[in-house]
Amino acid sequence: MNTYNIFTNEPDTLPEGKADFLLAASVTRTCEIEGITQAGIPGMIPLTPTLDAEFIINQRVFSLDEIAETPTGVPTPAIITRAVHNLAPFSSIEILDLGLSKTPQNSLCHDFDISPSGSISGGADIDARAVFEKGLKAGERYELKGNYLILGESTPGGTTTASATAAALGYDCRDKFSSSFCNVPNNIRDETINKALSLINDEMSNFEKLSHVSDNMLLFCAGFIMSASRRFHVVLGGGTQMAACLLIADKLREDVLMRVKHENITIATTSWVAKDENSDIAHILSLLSYKPHAVYTTFSFEKATIPVLKKYDEGEAKEGVGAGAAMAYAASTNIEKSQLLEEIEYIIYSI
Repeated sequence: MNTYNIFTNEPDTLPEGKADFLLAASVTRTCEIEGITQAGIPGMIPLTPTLDAEFIINQRVFSLDEIAETPTGVPTPAIITRAVHNLAPFSSIEILDLGLSKTPQNSLCHDFDISPSGSISGGADIDARAVFEKGLKAGERYELKGNYLILGESTPGGTTTASATAAALGYDCRDKFSSSFCNVPNNIRDETINKALSLINDEMSNFEKLSHVSDNMLLFCAGFIMSASRRFHVVLGGGTQMAACLLIADKLREDVLMRVKHENITIATTSWVAKDENSDIAHILSLLSYKPHAVYTTFSFEKATIPVLKKYDEGEAKEGVGAGAAMAYAASTNIEKSQLLEEIEYIIYSI
C-alpha cells in the first residue's frame, strides 16, 4: 500500500506522527432527491452520517440495526477508517455535528447549533457567513492531541452541492465532481444544479450565493481549515467535496481578509477517486490560486473474500468518512495492504 502525489504520481506521504481524526457529519436535504445519491439505505439516507459517526467511534451502530450501505450492498467507507484505527489508532476520534437529523449515540460529538441544510433545488436556506464563522472559531479553538489533524466528512448528496457551490463561485469544474455511483446520474444532478443556480445572480455577494447553493459541511470546513491551518497541519480526508472546501476558502480570502496557509494543508483521497474516469479532482484542485499538496493511496479489494467489497474497485462508493486519509495514515505507519484488508473483512464478519 503506497501513497502518491495526485499531480506527479510520484511517491508521497502524510506528515509524521499521530493524527487526530475529526468527522464533519452533516445532512443536506439534497440527498432526499430520488436518484441523486446512493450513499446510504434508501429512504433513510439522512441517517448515514449519524451511522458513520457511531461506527468509526464504537465499531457498531445504535441508531439503526445495520450500518449504512448502498442499495447494492456496498458497505460505507467507515469500515475502512475504523479498520485503520484498529491497526494504527488515531490520537482521538471526535464528531462535528454540522446539522444532523439524529445525534450520534455513544459518541464524542460537538454541537454547533446547526440545522440540516435544505435541498439546493429549492434553496439551501442557510446563513453561509454564520456557518463559515462557526468553522473559523472552531478551528481557532481546537486542541490538537497528536501531531496533526485529519478532517473527514460524511455528507450524502454532497458532491452535488459541491458542484453547485463551485459553479456559483465562478469555477469551471461543474462536470468534474465524483459520485457514490459507478456512473454519475448526470441528468438528475444537472437538473438539481440548474435549479440551484437559477436562485442566484451576479449582484449577490459570495456569502449570499452560498446561502442558496451550498451545504453546512462545505462552509464550516472551509472556515475551519482557514483558521486551524495557521496553528497546525490539517489533512482533508476526502475527494471532490473536500476539494470544494479549498475552493470556497480560496474564494473567500478577500471577504474575510485572511490568507489560506496552504503550506499546512494536505488533501488525501483514495485511488478510486484519483483515477475515476467520470470525475477529475486534479482539475478541480488546479483552479486554486496555489498548487496544493494532494495525495492518494493505492488500495484494492481484488483479493477480498467478501465479493461485494470488490464493487469499490468497480467504482461504487469511492470515498467518504475520511477513508482516503485513513489509508494514507495507515501507509505512513507501514501497515500492509493485506493487513488492512484482513481487518476490514474481520470487522464486516463481526458486525
